[in-house]
Amino acid sequence: MFLMNTEVRWLSTAQERVWRQWVELNARVTVTLQREMQEDSGLSMPDFEVLVNLTDSPEGRVRVTDLATQMLWERSRLSHHVTRMERRGMVERSDCAEDGRGAWIVITPAGRAAIEKAAPGHVETVRRLVFDVLTEDEAGTLGALLGKMLDPTDEQP
Repeated sequence: MFLMNTEVRWLSTAQERVWRQWVELNARVTVTLQREMQEDSGLSMPDFEVLVNLTDSPEGRVRVTDLATQMLWERSRLSHHVTRMERRGMVERSDCAEDGRGAWIVITPAGRAAIEKAAPGHVETVRRLVFDVLTEDEAGTLGALLGKMLDPTDEQP
């Protein structure tokens, strides 16, 4: 049962300014990363994210359900996206011997080549947008703050 909070804790002027800066920064970084990824490699950011998760696995494969969880995607969204990536030869599905109902998403040589092409430009963009404008101490502080802010989101489904 959802209880309505009758007392709204409105943001202060300073908090509202910070929140709006956060929203604008998030939008600008996302748009820039997407545009530059597309221009440099022809990949979308979701393509890149799938490939990153696959290359993070020593076997180059991840169970569909686990990949959806890692990416915070619904399983159906992932399935549709993987189908599009399969058509382009970047990934393939294979049956999971341990679980007849499950499947693996496996990176192909073409997928590996695509991420190897995309990663240098992506890292340069991240460096330019985030780390080049911060000192080492500021980056450490930002990391600590982001970790603190991520903690309450762990409880979300």
